[in-house]
Amino acid sequence: MNAVVVRLCAVFGRSVAASIGMAAGIAMAGATIGAGFTAVSVQAATLDTIAKQAILVDLTSDTVLFEKNADERMAPSSMSKIMTAYMVFEAIKGGRLTLESTLPVSERAWRMQGSKMFVELHNNIKVDDLLKGMIVQSGNDACIVLAEGLAGSEQSFAEQATKRAKELGLKNSNFANATGWPDPNHYMTARDLALLAERLIKDFPEFYKYDSIREFKYHGITQGNRNPLLYRNMNVDGLKTGHTDAGGYGLTASGEREGRRLLLVVNGLPNMQARADESARLIEWGFREFASYTLYKGGETIEQVPVWLGEQDMVPVTVPQNLSVTMARADRPGMKVSLVSSAPVAAPIKKGDTVGKLVISAPGFPGKEVPLVAAQDVPKAGMFGRAFAAAKYLVFGNSL
Repeated sequence: MNAVVVRLCAVFGRSVAASIGMAAGIAMAGATIGAGFTAVSVQAATLDTIAKQAILVDLTSDTVLFEKNADERMAPSSMSKIMTAYMVFEAIKGGRLTLESTLPVSERAWRMQGSKMFVELHNNIKVDDLLKGMIVQSGNDACIVLAEGLAGSEQSFAEQATKRAKELGLKNSNFANATGWPDPNHYMTARDLALLAERLIKDFPEFYKYDSIREFKYHGITQGNRNPLLYRNMNVDGLKTGHTDAGGYGLTASGEREGRRLLLVVNGLPNMQARADESARLIEWGFREFASYTLYKGGETIEQVPVWLGEQDMVPVTVPQNLSVTMARADRPGMKVSLVSSAPVAAPIKKGDTVGKLVISAPGFPGKEVPLVAAQDVPKAGMFGRAFAAAKYLVFGNSL
């Protein structure tokens, strides 16, 4: 059996066989960022940033467009509150809390310094208000009320958050508190923050709306959302700023334009103005220089692959889910898509079995490989069918 390569002309979900040749066996590739977040870096060498750490991801195809020190441990400051929000959203979805539930304000929460929602001592506050106070006003006091309500103490909450982060695939994150308050044992990476933000957006779309609220009034005090990109008319709808002396000024931001969602994490910027301007520049660069191209829809028949000793001679192959790739707009005309399969594939074949791969390449694009699966079952042929196939092979050989 040989590895068959079929060159496909892939244009928005349509494919045409163009040539057949020989190639080596199948090998899957791709840089795994974390659970559920696989990307192929297409970083442009011409781009740089004054941020100490940065990563820009196209969530449409989980493609890293740019990164700088993305795996370096850093103080995430109030961007840590994305993890606190995730834990609260998960508790609501799991039935442990509701938005109308009320939680008591401890003296510790009331005395907490830094950015505040201005909770009242011994008051019972609705979870809905606490979420707005945490996300919009970046209230450290609101975070502690939520943490104590979920875990009994902030320390217990931090331990639970660290454990949950590891389960989500955050490989280099440790939480010492719920707020991002400076602590040498409280750290994340830009890559982990990007993965966490992506999970929050996708896992809790019904709650992500909190991130786009521009202002919230509580205790007679109106405070605006600290995310500067919400006010720049550039389709940004989240997520969270951060600042400490150790971490500098940071921002985790996401926005959607023409069906594409970008996610940016920057940290270590020198001041608020630099945070606003540099974040806007990087996101605009991502939307301007790159585009996402849908090649195939999940379940769509891409090609037919020969079968050995099956009830059918061919099996239709597909991708398990919609396949999109993101690349520089200038590289799109040179895109090539090849189907590679060790054919013929021996029966029996079950629907969903991996039977090959798609190899996507273009000038300036490092390449991407995606598994191909059988679109239907192909049972093994009966005794007569197997005998006929064997005789045919002896007479004609492998005609592929």
